[in-house]
Amino acid sequence: MFKSISVRPEALAFLASFLLLSIYNLPLWQHLFSIIPADAGGLGMGAAFGVMVLAVFNLALALVSFRWVFKPVLIFLFLASSGVAYFMSQYGVLIDANMLRNVVETDVNEVRDLLSFKLALFILVLGVLPSWLLWKLPVRHQPLRRELLGKLVLAVASVAVLGAVALANYQGLASLLRNHHELRLLVVPSNYLNASFGYLKEQLAVAGEPLQQIGTDARKAPAWQTHQRKSLTVLVIGESARADNFGILGYGRDTTPLLKGQPGVTAFSNVRSCGTETAVSVPCMFSNMGRHDYDAARARSQEGLLDVLKHAGIAVTWLDNQSGCKGTCDRITQDNLSHRKDATFCTGGECHDEILLNGLQTYIDQLKDDSVLVLHQMGSHGPDYAKRYPKRFEKFTPVCTSNALNQCSEQSIVNAYDNTLVYTDYVLSNLINLLRKNQDKVDTAMLYIADHGESLGEYNLFLHGTPYLLAPDQQKHVPLLTWFSDGYRKDFALDTSCLGKERDKPLSQDNLFHSMLGLLQVQTGEYKEGLDLFAPCRAGRATVTGA
Repeated sequence: MFKSISVRPEALAFLASFLLLSIYNLPLWQHLFSIIPADAGGLGMGAAFGVMVLAVFNLALALVSFRWVFKPVLIFLFLASSGVAYFMSQYGVLIDANMLRNVVETDVNEVRDLLSFKLALFILVLGVLPSWLLWKLPVRHQPLRRELLGKLVLAVASVAVLGAVALANYQGLASLLRNHHELRLLVVPSNYLNASFGYLKEQLAVAGEPLQQIGTDARKAPAWQTHQRKSLTVLVIGESARADNFGILGYGRDTTPLLKGQPGVTAFSNVRSCGTETAVSVPCMFSNMGRHDYDAARARSQEGLLDVLKHAGIAVTWLDNQSGCKGTCDRITQDNLSHRKDATFCTGGECHDEILLNGLQTYIDQLKDDSVLVLHQMGSHGPDYAKRYPKRFEKFTPVCTSNALNQCSEQSIVNAYDNTLVYTDYVLSNLINLLRKNQDKVDTAMLYIADHGESLGEYNLFLHGTPYLLAPDQQKHVPLLTWFSDGYRKDFALDTSCLGKERDKPLSQDNLFHSMLGLLQVQTGEYKEGLDLFAPCRAGRATVTGA
């Protein structure tokens, strides 16, 4: 097919750069022209931005345009960029190291939810086809000295163009890039290459690092000696549950009718997540770092809240119905239930969240120690919201049954998502009923907090994972609910009427570490009373303020 056609590597570098910029970066261009003025000046700025990116691409490809190297590099770029372009155009995602971490740490069920014919078409047309054409295309390489000279000329020309365009449009481009940091996360392939480098650097930093223990001084406060019963504190980690859609928090739809009717439930209205993806929020909320100081590499090589509770002599168990605990439960008893073969709760290769309550009564009957049980839900994980709940919970219709959310109406997406919350309401209410049923023999409590929120089409964004500083509030505003049995309130000196008055106080997942230590009367130097949301509503709180 190409026997009579051949190209120089420099020409191929320019052609590949142009294709990457024009075809694989449609989300970039759509966003760019939505934020620049729709006049001649704006068009000029957009053109200058494009020329600069083209020059950078051309320069980078010129440096790898050697025999035996160039074609494999371009094939990789075409294949990877086709997949990235699909997810960016489909869900409005931005690519950074946190997003890549989320992808790497996902499980089979989540991957399956993202597969579609459209994704296959993107990869076939934008990945496989150009890769095959490239492989067949003869490239005329020259002797090494002339080859190096040609690349030097191309590199100098690229730098010259880059500098000239930058200087000629400095004021407009500087303002554009300064005010729109998201642009660098939209440029394919530099976004995922930079993200890969950052993620790899993080993993190398963790590799070989000894585990850093924290809270080894942790012990139960003397107040534990007065407890009349064993205690069970159940911490439920929700998934992709945005506070905006919780009926108990003021949403226009009644998505939480059962929780509204539960005596003793306190719903906190002003809580923000640590991240916008599970791979960040879960390890962050269980760490002692807080969002502003959070470092993923450090979190992987350091103990967290559950370890500190274990040091204090509290039994800790993690049950999972999702993609794992992201390192937070590595040193405690754990079990992943998401792949169980249970005819009642599991269909289509995944389990509904009721599986987390299956066997809980037996667990309580056999309880020997004061315990913390963490339940990690599948919750409202998208994009296949309609798969997250049994059919009988389809309260709002019609629903989007496709993972191609941009092909569904906004209302059908919201309907499917709201149904996931109706099901979560049912699961949490059943959990509370079970804990209340056992309160005469065990002090019981439930805390529920979502890992992050979710976008349902606002600002042309879907799902979650947008970099925190750029993410809309829908991805960061999360629900926090608490319920305590009568015996628990008495033994742990907690005034729940006071909590009700504190429900609108600004909180975040930074509070979880210290609130759990304070709630459970664990003394350790790691505890900070100022971050304990229960401290203002607990009598005798001085007993847990230190080692």
